[in-house]
Amino acid sequence: MNFVEELKWRGMIHDIMPGTEEQLEKEMTSAYVGIDPTADSLHIGHLVGVMMLRHFQAAGHQPIVLLGGATGMIGDPSMKSQERNLLDEETLRHNQACLKEQLASFLDFETNEPNKALMVNNYDWMKEFSFLEFIRDIGKHVTVNYMMSKDSVKKRLGSESREGLSFTEFTYQLVQGYDFLHLYNQKGCKLQMGGSDQWGNITTGTELIRRKTGGEAFALTCPLITKADGGKFGKTESGNVWLDPERTSPYAFYQFWLNTSDTDAEKYIKIFTLLSKEEVEALVAEHQEAPHMRKLQKRLAEIVTELVHGKEALETAIEASQILFGKAVTNTLRKLDEKTLLAVFDGVPTFNISKNELTAGIGIMDLVAEKTQALPSKGEARRTIKGGGLGLNKEKVTSDDLVVTTDDLLNEKYLLIQKGKKNYFLIIAE
Repeated sequence: MNFVEELKWRGMIHDIMPGTEEQLEKEMTSAYVGIDPTADSLHIGHLVGVMMLRHFQAAGHQPIVLLGGATGMIGDPSMKSQERNLLDEETLRHNQACLKEQLASFLDFETNEPNKALMVNNYDWMKEFSFLEFIRDIGKHVTVNYMMSKDSVKKRLGSESREGLSFTEFTYQLVQGYDFLHLYNQKGCKLQMGGSDQWGNITTGTELIRRKTGGEAFALTCPLITKADGGKFGKTESGNVWLDPERTSPYAFYQFWLNTSDTDAEKYIKIFTLLSKEEVEALVAEHQEAPHMRKLQKRLAEIVTELVHGKEALETAIEASQILFGKAVTNTLRKLDEKTLLAVFDGVPTFNISKNELTAGIGIMDLVAEKTQALPSKGEARRTIKGGGLGLNKEKVTSDDLVVTTDDLLNEKYLLIQKGKKNYFLIIAE
């Protein structure tokens, strides 16, 4: 597999330094992508770089994940309007362990092959580096004129920024450049990859390697992923879409991919899956014949959710997705954990009642028309039941004499009322 050709058809190359492809054809090469360990989970914005490394390893080369423990303490000015919060070492180490566990779903850290994936943390070599040593051994090789020419610096110094640029952030590209030099010397790493906003920082590294060692190193960047509507990729109303199931449930994760537009799904399935060019083209053609079936989105959601969360979580997410469309039964509902249940019914009207009242039992009429306002009156409730339009926990209510007790609770806390096909109400008993 030709790595560069693979990335080209997937739309994953923005800039590539001359000679990069020749280097990869010549020998097994090590390449790294930097990830700031600012949280104990990756979010899907990180996945582009991770998928680049996965394709890189599949092509027979060695991927290196560099966690920016040191640079995470500084903050990269690229594409930012202000400085970020700085992290302490204990937090960094915790985040590092969590991220490696997630990355193991994408990269092989355990193989005995020469292209075994590595994870390093730049804090390990930067923490003992004194300021005087750094400016003497590294700073003298890169001019201020060179550093000022970078777009990331220009933007923060220009009229676009009110905050200006701190000296700490200004030195970021030098610290990142030193990372590349260190990995070049210690691991034989000759390529750095990242988003297109990182081009300036990456080429500072290649320049530093050239000036310090006389050696040659390379750079490759991918486009920053955007949505067709101009919105930011990976962001929802509730924030980032995380890989950690505690932060973003597998159901919500699955729904994110399922709800992408046709244009975005066609782009994302090339970037975030390992499907071949032929498989993608066949799937796109099939989708175009019947767009309403959303086959492209479904396949995308299935592949990425299984890759991140596993087959069992994917099956639960698919089952949960059927609930709102009337295809699920009570058993499906009862199998859902609380987080998934709340994710499925996020935004539906909710009512609170005392759990103690359910111990003795509440008549269905009182429950929906008096204890809550799911239905406006008992008369309306009676007519709805008679017409077969009222459901409790996905089961049709056939009698207005039904008594609801704690035995009916989902996750020992919830009742789901359904009026007609699309109107849901969640009752919380505490």
